[in-house]
Amino acid sequence: MRPSAEVLSALARALKLDASERRHLFLLNDRPPPETLQSGPQVVPAPLVRMLDSMVGQPSYVVGRRWDVLAWNRAAVAVFGEYGRLHGDARNTMHMVFANPAHRRLLTDWEAVARASLAMFRADSARYAGDSDFERLIALLNAASAEFRAWWPKHEVLQPLSGRKRIDHPKVKRMTFEYTSLAVAEQPDMKLVVFTPLAEDETAKKLDRLLGGP
Repeated sequence: MRPSAEVLSALARALKLDASERRHLFLLNDRPPPETLQSGPQVVPAPLVRMLDSMVGQPSYVVGRRWDVLAWNRAAVAVFGEYGRLHGDARNTMHMVFANPAHRRLLTDWEAVARASLAMFRADSARYAGDSDFERLIALLNAASAEFRAWWPKHEVLQPLSGRKRIDHPKVKRMTFEYTSLAVAEQPDMKLVVFTPLAEDETAKKLDRLLGGP
């Protein structure tokens, strides 16, 4: 007879197991590991920050549980703008899409990007129903964006995926990237988002110019 999830949780507490050990205990007993929702400030691991800095030719950033941008590299600043000048809710990717006019102008296919982003954000935010930080952000976006007010009640959900994003940059004009979202090991509520320049629109050459290349 398999021990119950409650018994396994009690055993994990008694043995003072960390998250990885706790997960392994549940898997050994053919039980799905209980989901542990994090709270409070999130800190990007130092090795991940160093990896970001080394990705010279790929604009990249790390987002947290609420899709706040937690860390970024120089290439991301060159393409999307200076994240360091944004504070609080303004550094949230959903806020940038729906309530930041300058960021909205960057997105060539704004409506498609906004709808897909909203559906993916809803899927992630469902785990945090009732969380005050999420509720504040959603209320802010409802007040700031007519599109958000119209689309949020539709309850569309979409799992994160890879795709293409076209940028209308004020200095070099059209750029096209392929993007992907990667989970961060040991940080289940953190994702690394990487934009790879595609051949079309001479995107790599334009990025090099933005970064001060020849």
